[in-house]
Amino acid sequence: MRTMRPTPVTDGPVTIPPAETPGLRGLLSLAVAVVVISALYFARDVLIPITLAVLLSFLVAPIAAFLRRWYCGRVGSVMLAMALPLVVLLGLGAIIGTQVTALVREVPAEQTIIVQKIDMIRHATVGNFNSFVKQAGKELQHAAAPKAEHHSADRAPPPERVSVVPAPISPTDVAKGIIGPMLDPLAIMFIVFTVASFILLYREDLRDRMIRLFGSTDLHRTTTALDDAADRLSRYFLTKFLINAGFGVVVGLGLFAIGVPGAILWGVLTALARFIPYIGSFIAAVPPLLLAAAVDPDWSMAIWTLVLFVVGETVVGQVVEPMVYGRTTGLSPISVVVAAIFWGWLWGPVGLLLSTPLTLCFVVLGRHVERLEFLDVLLGDRPALTPVETFYQRALAGDPDEALDQAEVLLRDRTLCGYYDSVVLPALRLAAGDAVRGALYPGQLDRITDTVAELIDGLDDQVDSEKPVRPSPAGTDQAGTDQVGTDQVGPPAVPARLVMPPRGQLAPVWQGEAPVMCIAGRGALDREGCAIMAQLLARHGIGTRIVPHEAAARTHVASLDMDGIAMIFLCYLDIAAAPSSVRYLVRRLRRASPDVPIAVGFWTTKADYERYGDFQAAIGASLYPTSLRDAVDQIMAQAIATAQVAPVESRSADHEPEAEEHVFKLGLPLQPGAA
Repeated sequence: MRTMRPTPVTDGPVTIPPAETPGLRGLLSLAVAVVVISALYFARDVLIPITLAVLLSFLVAPIAAFLRRWYCGRVGSVMLAMALPLVVLLGLGAIIGTQVTALVREVPAEQTIIVQKIDMIRHATVGNFNSFVKQAGKELQHAAAPKAEHHSADRAPPPERVSVVPAPISPTDVAKGIIGPMLDPLAIMFIVFTVASFILLYREDLRDRMIRLFGSTDLHRTTTALDDAADRLSRYFLTKFLINAGFGVVVGLGLFAIGVPGAILWGVLTALARFIPYIGSFIAAVPPLLLAAAVDPDWSMAIWTLVLFVVGETVVGQVVEPMVYGRTTGLSPISVVVAAIFWGWLWGPVGLLLSTPLTLCFVVLGRHVERLEFLDVLLGDRPALTPVETFYQRALAGDPDEALDQAEVLLRDRTLCGYYDSVVLPALRLAAGDAVRGALYPGQLDRITDTVAELIDGLDDQVDSEKPVRPSPAGTDQAGTDQVGTDQVGPPAVPARLVMPPRGQLAPVWQGEAPVMCIAGRGALDREGCAIMAQLLARHGIGTRIVPHEAAARTHVASLDMDGIAMIFLCYLDIAAAPSSVRYLVRRLRRASPDVPIAVGFWTTKADYERYGDFQAAIGASLYPTSLRDAVDQIMAQAIATAQVAPVESRSADHEPEAEEHVFKLGLPLQPGAA
């Protein structure tokens, strides 16, 4: 039997209100975005060196701080710290130049093998088709050649001999040819190192100016944002540089052992290419793989090269980086890919290398600057919705499979009771509030109830097991609460986790199949709360009979079957409109069965409890659990308490103190008529 649920009255099909027309503020934001992107594109020749300098300063800052602690002075520590990347770059440039020269000299010596491999691949793919086309072309030329020769024999002018005299090359031209291509990279390097040096020299002054610019009225938040950004970027760059350098060394040594020409060159390019997210290693693997396939008479060198890159990238990406970075760098995978595409389009290859650190900067700003919070939502790896909101959304969509998937993930670190307390009940409160306001259109409420029913059925084999209890510093046992992330309030969870004794040792009234009667409130989803309560009690060996609210109405309460009931439990998701109706319901149940204790469970919020602080005295019930965990423990305590006073002959003498200890810790009085 289903309870009557309040549904909004609608005269026609439900329509979604149109979106608001963008105002002046939205248009200004769009114009600012267009101007910023245009400036980034047209000013890239200036912005790229400055950006590289800022990121280089983050990379070198830990080294400079370390040298300064060893009394090198501000200027000396910065000069020594900047000399290290300069030496590395010059060394890499020399190595790359030497390797390219050696490769240019070595590859022509393998020309015969390369030609043979190209011919082999050509014949294996399109050789037959090319032969057919060539033969057809010859036949056509043969058919048209006599006529063409006959008509053009008298008109063809005599051939003229043409000779090209090369112009003399001056020393100035040679110097321009050598130095010209190097001017732009040298100028960029000079700008990068100069700006980075001044950033390191005056980093305290720049920090104070940033604080003044972004939030002098909130020094705590601004300082936290700057420290977070600096720490994240410094750690990311340093660890990324070390990992990529190590991977490049491994690849270079591996290619040298395999015998691929230019092994050191490919190792350096692999280390640089790994800064490109996800596809950098695969891009770096293409040139050495093609070269190995070309210079080796067979295919063994190419196969070993492929194995080297696949195994190396798998180990580094799946083992080394998670151990060094942790589980994540703070960016979602889709944002990394989109950022790589955007910055690659905007700034070219340099943008590809800088895409991840620049995106990381934006995510940090979004986490600490309120007006930029959308950047954290779009680019960060934190869930966009809380577990409560996620469950409610999936219930609205009528998707119990995804709700069960979420439950399986959350149940890894919490109990079944804790999951219901912290996720499902708050989501049901949201749904009940929307139903009262008329925000749910017809059919959505049924989807929610069906989703909850399938969720309960899917979790029917889940055990409500508790984590081991750690003793507190005072020496008493205290159990932690399961209500992580919820605003449920009330007495803390029972310190000692109780274990139900065999049914034969309980009082006769608790030995029935359903000693607890759970009566749902008048709310739209109170019956689902009763179903959850029944499942939890069943996990601990206590049966429950669920009764709709109409069965306890004034005209039906006299016919309510109270046979074999040891406790009555009233379940409400909302307290706002409940106290008066609950008080009358408790009175009717008291008159119908005066010896049965009554518990009233309000699964509500802290604000409601503060607003209705004196409702308990007015209701007059026996127990007032404020969470599912509290309700299960109190009902189990009642059953164990009746087992303690019941005349059970099989109970041993050493069992009685244990039961007394449970009752003492719970602090719950024995209710009249429970035995």
